[in-house]
Amino acid sequence: MSAVTETTTGRAPRGAGGIGQSARDSLVMARRNLIRMTRIPEVVLFGLIQPIMFVVLFSYVFGGSMNIAGSTDPVVYRNFLMAGIFAQTVTFATAGAGAGIADDMHKGLVDRFRSLPMARGAVLTGRTLADLVQTMFTVLVLTIVALMVGWRIHEGIPKALGAFGLLLLLGYAFSWIGALIGLSVRTPEAATSGGLIWLFPVTFISNAFVDSSQMAGWLQPIADWNPFSATVQACRVLFGNPGVSTSDAWPMQHPVWASLIWSVVIIVVFRTLAVRKYRSVAV
Repeated sequence: MSAVTETTTGRAPRGAGGIGQSARDSLVMARRNLIRMTRIPEVVLFGLIQPIMFVVLFSYVFGGSMNIAGSTDPVVYRNFLMAGIFAQTVTFATAGAGAGIADDMHKGLVDRFRSLPMARGAVLTGRTLADLVQTMFTVLVLTIVALMVGWRIHEGIPKALGAFGLLLLLGYAFSWIGALIGLSVRTPEAATSGGLIWLFPVTFISNAFVDSSQMAGWLQPIADWNPFSATVQACRVLFGNPGVSTSDAWPMQHPVWASLIWSVVIIVVFRTLAVRKYRSVAV
């Protein structure tokens, strides 16, 4: 029986085929979510406007007042800033993931999915994969805007692609946090609010917009060990951008490995929790 054939027992049947079946079901759900996104283009448009506004506002409002690597040149700050803006953009997609899942639950679509012989985690995996595709498009547009305001890559295309890979991995990891939030609240509005509240301290208590050495002493270790900071530091290293932190903290000394480890740990932990939550509400 295919993953899209509805049963008549009223109970959620088990999907067959193990990992292969789970992958196919997840791709079917990802395709469904991508089609849905194309039918609501304003969501994609608004998702593009916000990071572009951050680039323009931070670059031209704060650029001349920031001391980066001993320079107050606005161009230097723009090159410093972009790794943080890229990371902020991929993580803010978390709110969309949570709101989308909460909306499906609110409209009763999840109840329909439960009656199909599909893998339990396919609904969530499909949603996070679709959000990843949307994030890739947003990052592509943001890269063009960044180049227009003076941002440049200095370490070659292969390392730059590695940096973008780390960014997308972090975004995918955080989308599982959004999925868990979406399953834990009752309305899409609550999921959006809950998905953003915790993101602001994560992104601002970091090295994204200022060097962590300029923070209060008790905040510096928090910023240095922030998973978000590790990815930002790794991107600055791989892009060859100024302002690479000189902190002795392990994530700042080994940012690529720290970024990979943090992202994988977040995926494993929050995917497990999200799927378990989905199964509990599916009973």
